Amino acid sequence: MSGAGVSEASARLVLVQGVSLLHPEDAVFDAMLSGWERQQRGGRRLQPDTIDDRTGMVRRFAAYTNSYPWQWTASDLDEWMTYLIGELKRAESTIRGYQGAIRMFCDYVTSPHYQWPAECEARFGTHPVQICHEWNTTAHLVDHEGQPARRPMTREEIQAFLDHADAQVERAVRHGRKGALAAYRDATVFKVMYGWGTRCTETSRLDEVDFYRNPKAPELDRFGALHVRYGKRTRGSPPRRRTTLTVMPWAAEAVCDYVTNIRPRYPAAASSAALWLTERGGRLKPREIEARFAEYRDALGLEEALVPHCLRHSHVTHQIEDGADPVFVQRQVGHVYPSTTALYTGVSGDFMNTMMRKVLDRALDGGG
Repeated sequence: MSGAGVSEASARLVLVQGVSLLHPEDAVFDAMLSGWERQQRGGRRLQPDTIDDRTGMVRRFAAYTNSYPWQWTASDLDEWMTYLIGELKRAESTIRGYQGAIRMFCDYVTSPHYQWPAECEARFGTHPVQICHEWNTTAHLVDHEGQPARRPMTREEIQAFLDHADAQVERAVRHGRKGALAAYRDATVFKVMYGWGTRCTETSRLDEVDFYRNPKAPELDRFGALHVRYGKRTRGSPPRRRTTLTVMPWAAEAVCDYVTNIRPRYPAAASSAALWLTERGGRLKPREIEARFAEYRDALGLEEALVPHCLRHSHVTHQIEDGADPVFVQRQVGHVYPSTTALYTGVSGDFMNTMMRKVLDRALDGGG
């Protein structure tokens, strides 16, 4: 709040009062967006990336309608949704994100608290209205809206994928190719994503010092635990941190070998903290991880729906199959709710049959 109970996001403070605007429509619209940014940044403490994304969605909607917020109608939203779904083939979760941004912006500009309705009435003879309603927006009805084809990779697929990644290193060395270091790095990246259940961005942002000793597992040396500092944000919050304990010793051995024998060969190894370096001295990007994964996946003839995130799904599934406590797995991968971990779990038929057999045997023994 600023002044005598007036919010710093209000029209009075965002617009310069008493000044004749050369292009009033554009100036008022820009001021609305500026005030909305202040409101999200100040009262709600949202991250700049989140604010920029939402502002960009509103600007795209305005460009599509070729009109201003005080002229928007529900039919404009209907037409935009038809365009996004029918022509651009946007996913349902993406559509709901667009609708959410427009709804929140309309909530802001229609609130008397921020004085935009009165400002628009005085300047344009009309005022903005809420155009997002229950009957013309998508409801969030299910917990998981990912593509149905996305699934955990089987143990056989994981083994084939990692073997193929290792084979690229041997092939590059045998033929004297330049990409041997990158191939070794990428093979280790995928082992980390599966071994610790990390996401692409989390993996990309790892530093060498993020691995450290676990006194309860001295045999793993300094690779007994992984500190993930750039976990997935929620509702505009900062990145969530978590500590993931090492449960796959072979993955720790792979990282140890990479850190000891491969990473020091990169030119920027001494000056950069990044675990995954590039030949130019930068940090490996998530899109580069995705591209290499797709290359190996296609070479093996695996389904196109499989993406690097499926390695994380596989980590969760295989830990549950191996008897790990679901609460332990939930904390390992940083899920806030157990239901999220359950959605990631796709236990195999053998596991389900084993559990069924135990339940049946217990029931039959009790009945006898």
